[in-house]
Amino acid sequence: MSATRIPPIPPQQAGPLTRVIYRFCKRKFGEVPEPMAVMANHPKLLTAAAAHESLVDRATTVVDKGVVEIAVYRVAWTIGCSWCVDFGTMLMRLSHLDIDKLKQIADYDTAAAYDDDERAAIAYADAMTATPTTVTDEQITDLRARFGTDGVVELTYQIALENSRARAYSALGITAQGFGTDSCRVPWASD
Repeated sequence: MSATRIPPIPPQQAGPLTRVIYRFCKRKFGEVPEPMAVMANHPKLLTAAAAHESLVDRATTVVDKGVVEIAVYRVAWTIGCSWCVDFGTMLMRLSHLDIDKLKQIADYDTAAAYDDDERAAIAYADAMTATPTTVTDEQITDLRARFGTDGVVELTYQIALENSRARAYSALGITAQGFGTDSCRVPWASD
């Protein structure tokens, strides 16, 4: 098990609201996601992040879930956030999406597993994740034809959010927790 750069807060040391968030996460995911346990060092930000993630999840309804998830996964894969790749795999599995296509993410532009909408979303994720960004007017025009204006805004927001998550979790040393393999590492198991 690798150690995070900031230690996670175990439930017995957490405040009342953090314990509520932990219980909710444990019910929903089977375990407390380690980023939440690390963010519990700043309870106000933890609360804000939990509320934000919940609201964004409920508001994401325009673009097909599989397209959004594969674009978000590509961001995590590109940045190299093992936790996000792990968690994203679980989310795709729980949504009954084809996780076998993740093995072909490096070759999405030629792999038969991906359709044209997925390819366009992944290329957009790549363009947004590049530093500096390389998004073109032609990409936006194509994406608007595929998903509508509100769909482009939704996809843009989800890709930007994953860039934020993946970079933050990587910086904090948060690594794969085992969600993608149903074998979760419990941050405070050694206590």
